[in-house]
Amino acid sequence: MADFSEERQIFTEFLKRKGLKTTRERTALLKEIFSTHKHFDADDLVDRMREAGGQKVSRATVYRTLELLHECGLVGRVRLNEEKYRYERLRKGEHHDHLICTACGKVMEFVEPRIEELQEEVCKRWDFHPISHAHQIRGLCSICHRKAEKGRPERPPA
Repeated sequence: MADFSEERQIFTEFLKRKGLKTTRERTALLKEIFSTHKHFDADDLVDRMREAGGQKVSRATVYRTLELLHECGLVGRVRLNEEKYRYERLRKGEHHDHLICTACGKVMEFVEPRIEELQEEVCKRWDFHPISHAHQIRGLCSICHRKAEKGRPERPPA
């Protein structure tokens, strides 16, 4: 089990500033999220909590807690479509960007130092002091691209 004491402290202090309590359910959700590094949606998290047994957490609590975790910077989210997000835990010092398949919803992580350097140059040029950023490239994964290519009609010879 990964240590998430620093994240628990950040979340507890965040909740206190907002006048909210650190409940058993919120702590259990935080523990479950930081036990692995996978992208998930709220329904995945509900299922994981049910499979883990012990702690029962309502779907509404999951959604509210994910929003709070996102707001305090411990959980990142990627919009898949108009009504669905995928989430992931964020740890201090870890950074990556995303490739998102608009057909199947697959989310792939990547790190590209040249992109990071370019962002730093742009911020310096504009005298801008960034706090965070999220870089997402949307398109088709290789599997969905091949499926789309097979579905296209043949072009007649010129």
